[in-house]
Amino acid sequence: MSSSSDPEICVELPGVRLGACRADDVRVELVVPDLAREMDAVCDRLRRTMTVEQVAQLDSVRAVRAMFRTWGMDPSKYRPSSEALLRRVAQGRGLYRISNVVDIINLCSIETGWPYGLYDLAHVQPPVSFRLGQAGEAYEGIGKQTWHLHGRPVMVDAQGPFGSPISDSTRTMITESARSVLTVVFAPAATRDSVLQQALDTLVNRFRQFAPAQAVETWFVTF
Repeated sequence: MSSSSDPEICVELPGVRLGACRADDVRVELVVPDLAREMDAVCDRLRRTMTVEQVAQLDSVRAVRAMFRTWGMDPSKYRPSSEALLRRVAQGRGLYRISNVVDIINLCSIETGWPYGLYDLAHVQPPVSFRLGQAGEAYEGIGKQTWHLHGRPVMVDAQGPFGSPISDSTRTMITESARSVLTVVFAPAATRDSVLQQALDTLVNRFRQFAPAQAVETWFVTF
C-alpha cells in the first residue's frame, strides 16, 4: 500500500528489494517493559541455538552478503548491520537498548537476518534514492566518526546521503521528538512477496503495540 504522503523511493542498485514502512504519531520512549521482555526472549532463543561462527552460515546472512558483493562491497570488511547485531546476540551481549522505536527495528532485523534502516521523516526531504555513494560524499554516523560513502550503498534525499544498510546518519536518527518515521528493509532480490510482507506485518504490529503508532502504511520498492 502507498499514499501521496509516502516518500518516493527510487532503487538504483541491483540485487535488492526494499520493504518500506511509514509510521505516524509514534511515541518514542526509552523503556517499554513488554518490548524489553520480547527482546530478551528472542535473544535468549537465538543465543542457545547459534554460535558466532554459525551466524555467517545462516541462509539470510549468506543472501545479504551476496547482495553486498553485487554492489562491489566486501561484507567481511563492511559488515551488514543485521549480521553485526546477530553476532552480538550470539556472543551473549543481547541487543542495544536505545528507545522503543529503534529497538523494534533491531529486533525485527535479527529475526529476518536483513538490514533495517530507520529515519525521522521530519529530516528527510524527498525524493529519496538508494544508490552507490559518490566521491566526496560523507555523513556523521550514529555512534561513529565521519562515514565516507564513496562506492558504498546509501540512501540519499534532496539534502544528500542519510542512511545505509551498514550504519545510519545522525541527521535522520530517531530522537524523542520524532513523530513520523520511515523504516526501510533491505531484502535480497529473490525474496518472495509473501516473505517480505510478513516481515513488514511484524514490524507494523510492533509499532502499533509498543510505539504505539496510530497510522502505518507499507509498500515495496524494486530495482
